[in-house]
Amino acid sequence: MVFIRTFVNFLKDPEYRDLLGTTFFILFFGTMVYHHLEGWDYLDSLYFSIITLTTIGYGDFSPQTEEGKMFTIFYIFLGIGIVLAFINTLYNHFEKEQQNKKK
Repeated sequence: MVFIRTFVNFLKDPEYRDLLGTTFFILFFGTMVYHHLEGWDYLDSLYFSIITLTTIGYGDFSPQTEEGKMFTIFYIFLGIGIVLAFINTLYNHFEKEQQNKKK
């Protein structure tokens, strides 16, 4: 129940909604680029995009083309930025919650 309430509160926060939308767009964009550059199917491309953005990097897929490698360098920096934005957004959300409880 706490998880659902927290998720609903996050969705009410415009900053979080924007970040969520941006993240889905970037995942979609990465999936399309990897599909085109590497010739992977959509599921493999989405899988690699998620693994790359979350900085997990299992190593079972890796770009083989020079264009794919160059895009991955850019995509990794983008992923680090998104992870930091999520951490910042979560911190701000819980900070607001704490301030509201004190009032």
